[in-house]
Amino acid sequence: MSEIATAFAPASIGNVAVGFDMLGLALADIGDRVIARKTDQERVTVAEVRGVDGELHPYLSSRADENTASIAAQALLDAHGGAGSVELKVHKGVPLQSGMGSSAASAVAAVVATNALLDTPLEAGDLLPYALEGEKYASGGLHADNVAPSLLGGLILCPQVLLPDVIHLPTPAGLSAVLLHPDLQVNTAQSRRGLSKGVSMQLWIDQQGLLAGFLHACASNDIDLLGRSLRDVVIEPQRSANVACFDAVVAAATKVGALGCSLSGSGPSIFALCKDSDARNIASAMEQASRAQGIGCQSWVSPMTAGGARIESLT
Repeated sequence: MSEIATAFAPASIGNVAVGFDMLGLALADIGDRVIARKTDQERVTVAEVRGVDGELHPYLSSRADENTASIAAQALLDAHGGAGSVELKVHKGVPLQSGMGSSAASAVAAVVATNALLDTPLEAGDLLPYALEGEKYASGGLHADNVAPSLLGGLILCPQVLLPDVIHLPTPAGLSAVLLHPDLQVNTAQSRRGLSKGVSMQLWIDQQGLLAGFLHACASNDIDLLGRSLRDVVIEPQRSANVACFDAVVAAATKVGALGCSLSGSGPSIFALCKDSDARNIASAMEQASRAQGIGCQSWVSPMTAGGARIESLT
């Protein structure tokens, strides 16, 4: 049996504009890694947490009851583990408070790595409830729009009322996601507390219509309808002012062909969906717009079919 497992879990776009707390999209080529090693201890421990620079993280906790990775791994072991436990090493690849599913990526990578060391590993889809325990600690709520795509890949519909069931959505051919991360931070839990507790009937109806249009566009390969539907009339207006470059970045992306552009999760990251052939130009335009506002940034281009978490090594 293996003693050490390393897992990678990708970053993700939460909400995808039209699906607050119930739509998420995995991103390629950026994510967190967690190394799990079997121990004879009774509980999960965290040996180290390293930041995106590879150095020990200055303030992410290595206490097992305060880290999304260890909380998720412990939940899995409590349900399916035998004797012994695991020690985790968390290597962050996703910036904190970035709107890119940072806490979810750590929780998912930890669960996937720990699962690989079980005598009888679970199927990937069965790991969702345990990864959600870690995410719940970080964000203060039970929503899977980052955890589910990070675990399973692709575009996922995951309304809370249906959990633990989630739905893999088809995506129109030839589309990419562009994600811009400005050098800003937005605390997800604080952002959620700042949202209005109510919404007008008209806005609710409009948002329901946009979500329905987006889902039909995905199912029918209708790129024009997808672009017309990719709008958030409820949450984005409440959050966009927290991201100083938001309006400029959206205008720049739209000018060069983006189908739609909105906040990723609670921000500050901003995503656009576009045709593959436009993706690099849109990424460049978004970067230029952010820097013109005096805000440094970086960007990624990802297919809408990016894969989910995976085991990278077993020894």
